[in-house]
Amino acid sequence: MAGQADNRAPYAKIAAHYTELITSGQLEPGTLLPSIKNLAEEWKVSTATAEKALRKLRNEGLVRGIHGIGTEVLDQPAPMSSGSQRQDRGRRTGSSWGAGERSDSHQAAVVPAPAEVAQALDIQLGSDVIRRSRVYRDRHGIVAHSTSWIPAQYGKLIPQLAESERLTGGTSLQLIALATGHPISHRIDTASASLLTPEYARLLELDPENPPTEPVVVMTAKFVDSKGSIVEFGVDLGGPGRTWRTESEVSA
Repeated sequence: MAGQADNRAPYAKIAAHYTELITSGQLEPGTLLPSIKNLAEEWKVSTATAEKALRKLRNEGLVRGIHGIGTEVLDQPAPMSSGSQRQDRGRRTGSSWGAGERSDSHQAAVVPAPAEVAQALDIQLGSDVIRRSRVYRDRHGIVAHSTSWIPAQYGKLIPQLAESERLTGGTSLQLIALATGHPISHRIDTASASLLTPEYARLLELDPENPPTEPVVVMTAKFVDSKGSIVEFGVDLGGPGRTWRTESEVSA
């Protein structure tokens, strides 16, 4: 699926390029990035733009500046993404994966809706819903265990939603919008910290006899189409040590 045109500022494009190389492991920790002068020449930008790109990478914790030596790549697990961020990434690039991520353990089934899911989807408790789950990983391990809960009516329009395979032809939201003719109009996101329960430990493939003590990030996203119908409820469970990070422009 073709991505949208990249209208980011030059410094942001440079930073994104090196973010991909760093988070995918192509640039190992300890590697030195090109100097400001070399970056400016390679990307045909001003030294001020090149310096701004490196500053963005430093602010994101991906690199550090060493006086008299240069800019060094740091080793740090990538933050987890919210459902809305994955939606944005999928719309922009055609893939919900973050830099250096992959997904596996794709499972799907039609099950009775638990209480939290029934409330989120505004359906009767125990009604049939499609449960789709997958695990996002990077080189550090599990980024997040992600579950999408979808009203069973959409499975009749799109049978592959209930199949335990990676979706083809787009994300679940894109496929539903295409099948119904009603685009996703808005979403509602929440984020909270939770103590690690035995169920969370199982989903995150942790040793139940020696689980981490720090809390984990739990993020939910409710997606609503242009007719006001709730088409999906997503729950992302962050791996231990993962944080949620977001960035936005601030106008003066």
